[in-house]
Amino acid sequence: MGAGTWESHHAITTLMFRYAECVDGADFAGIGTLFAQGRMTNEGVEGAIVGADAVRKLYERTNRIHDDGTTRTRHVNANVAIDIDEVAGRASARSVFVVFQQTTELPLQPIVSGRYRDEFVRAGHDWQFERRHIIVDHVGDVREHLTFDLSGFVDEL
Repeated sequence: MGAGTWESHHAITTLMFRYAECVDGADFAGIGTLFAQGRMTNEGVEGAIVGADAVRKLYERTNRIHDDGTTRTRHVNANVAIDIDEVAGRASARSVFVVFQQTTELPLQPIVSGRYRDEFVRAGHDWQFERRHIIVDHVGDVREHLTFDLSGFVDEL
């Protein structure tokens, strides 16, 4: 694996950043579309969420939507490192994320951070997610963001 072309790098980072944009905008169908041919996994959780409908339903069940129609979050994805094999049409990426949130109940604050381990495959000329593996490292006050207790996903520090 190597650096790949600029076009491939741009297409892959666009997918990564589009995911964050969809979560923040509560565009759960859009998130599903990103994983139409892929799957999501989480560190410490057995199995995978596979395909557009399953991913969309997961986000609909687990994310709170506020009066403005959004999750009131800002997902920041950083330290992106991508390895691309142009010949095989495969790529992998490592990155970190921090989610900030502000609601009528909470001041602006980071609520969760962690790492993404992504795999991509090229279909024709287009890159797509093959897998997003989410590793949660730090959990703050997520009660205004999620419908479940995320603290169980983090090993004791």
